[in-house]
Amino acid sequence: MNQPLDSKVLAQLFTEARSHHHWTDRPVTDADLQKIYDLFKWAPTSVNSMPARFIAVRSNEAKQKLLPALMESNRAQVLQAPVSVIIAYDEKFYEKLDKLWPAYDVKPYFTQDAKTSFDTAFRNSSMQGAYFMLAARSLGFDVGPLSGFNNGTLDEIFFKGTSLKSNFICMVGEGDPKGLYARGPRLDFEESFEIA
Repeated sequence: MNQPLDSKVLAQLFTEARSHHHWTDRPVTDADLQKIYDLFKWAPTSVNSMPARFIAVRSNEAKQKLLPALMESNRAQVLQAPVSVIIAYDEKFYEKLDKLWPAYDVKPYFTQDAKTSFDTAFRNSSMQGAYFMLAARSLGFDVGPLSGFNNGTLDEIFFKGTSLKSNFICMVGEGDPKGLYARGPRLDFEESFEIA
């Protein structure tokens, strides 16, 4: 069994980490995004399916393209963020399973059952999005996930004619602490956890 992580690491990942909505101008480079990916790609997904796909919206042109899909209240922060990553899922993720799960052919589980295929793609891309956020935090970046956008509009803009569908968006960079709100409360253990 591994040893527990140091309390400073846990603070950076969880207890002191915040969701940011205001950003400094510190850039997020291609190499930074590669490091984040190279870390979280090892996290588990069902049958190693890795259904998530990521679009890093960084250029002003790409940000302007994204704006019509966003709620008005989210537009300024996305324009300010160094990069906003669209976490999507590939409806045809099973086409990569020959590579990702070579032990035996699991594709029929998904090609013959649309609900199982959707559930697997959406659930596991959500998990990969969470892994992405923790990997970014572990490498010193701040994150700001948001779901205040129109999925249909975003998909029409970025994914028309493909098998990709949007899940959520996550801004990444160096957060400006001056823009933080007071930290919200959390449910107590007894309110959200049951031991059967």
